[in-house]
Amino acid sequence: MLQPLHDIRVLDLSRVYAAPAGAMTLGDLGADVIRIEPPGGSDSMRDWGPFLHGESTYYLSANRNKRSVVIDLKSDDGRAQFLDLVKQSDVIIENFKSGTMKKLKIDYETLRTINPKIIFCSVTGFGQSGPLGELPGFDPVIQAMSGLMDVTGQPGGEATKVGIPIADIITSVYVALSIVAAIRQRDFTGEGQSIDLSLLDVQIASMANVASAYLNTGMISERKGNQHNNVAPYQVFQTGDYPIMICAGNDGLYKKMCMALNHPEWAEDERFVNNAQRKKYENELAKMIEAVLLNKSSDYWVQILANAKVPVGRVNTIEQALKQEQILYREGVETLDNGSGPVKLLASPLRYSGLNVSTRYAPPKLGEHTEEILKELLNNRDHVSSFNARNQLI
Repeated sequence: MLQPLHDIRVLDLSRVYAAPAGAMTLGDLGADVIRIEPPGGSDSMRDWGPFLHGESTYYLSANRNKRSVVIDLKSDDGRAQFLDLVKQSDVIIENFKSGTMKKLKIDYETLRTINPKIIFCSVTGFGQSGPLGELPGFDPVIQAMSGLMDVTGQPGGEATKVGIPIADIITSVYVALSIVAAIRQRDFTGEGQSIDLSLLDVQIASMANVASAYLNTGMISERKGNQHNNVAPYQVFQTGDYPIMICAGNDGLYKKMCMALNHPEWAEDERFVNNAQRKKYENELAKMIEAVLLNKSSDYWVQILANAKVPVGRVNTIEQALKQEQILYREGVETLDNGSGPVKLLASPLRYSGLNVSTRYAPPKLGEHTEEILKELLNNRDHVSSFNARNQLI
């Protein structure tokens, strides 16, 4: 079965997570994604442990369904090779500092002259314009500047970053979405375009209800730990063993929770009859709930509350999360061989009724497919011979 992007070729010049993970999603949907790095590599993510078979597990997380070619874009031969690839490609993804692609003479304005249909996606910390446009932007800095850290952490405690690179991860989704949309527009216009994605723009847009509350009422959300700024009860509670998360997000769910905990009278208590009242007496209500939950195990309460259709889940470690029956049933983890041995990867979360999203390539080693790609796409032994002579990798 043909995948939706089977006829799309992507040249991925990006590094670290946001842009590479976006390119990976395009690969999941069938695109031929060619990862391009200079001799010796340029992706610092390759140096971040822990390691498996000599490869960074961080790198592995963002680079399935790609092939890897080494090309020195600073050399005349390497630039010529790249330009030949551009002529046969649909998308370029890069996340160099603003201005770098122009210095290399492979910026959008240059490349569109040899391929007017090219879609050029740039991912930077702050975008291609504005007073911060030339500064580098790393995920924790973006979390700090966007206001995300200020609403994350315990009340009265320090601002806290999210435990994963959330700005990078969300941006990776926009990378894939924006490129697919540009491809669709090209179907109508016949022309490509440039895409300017900023991590700060994306994270600001992702502030959602927190930003809306401020913009429309002036309310500045506070750090609430595992509670919610607007809803109660909506937080973590300790049970007899592990903590669980309960989200009784409306009056109906709250009443179901009260029944499940065998305290129906709480639903009629004037302090808790609606969400506004529950927020007012939130801490008092939380103590009452936790006093009940401490008498039984997390497994017991998760089952009881789930049976009552109350949103609930145990606070898992990553080990516990990946061993959940639900994740195993939906095959959330897959194992591939990268040539050095088995590698376990998180599978794509995309599920279709008429499409099988599969992993065709394990994350590639540096330059693993250089000879294959130069012969296949450039059809010129001189390219391969000159590369061998310069880099001695293949």
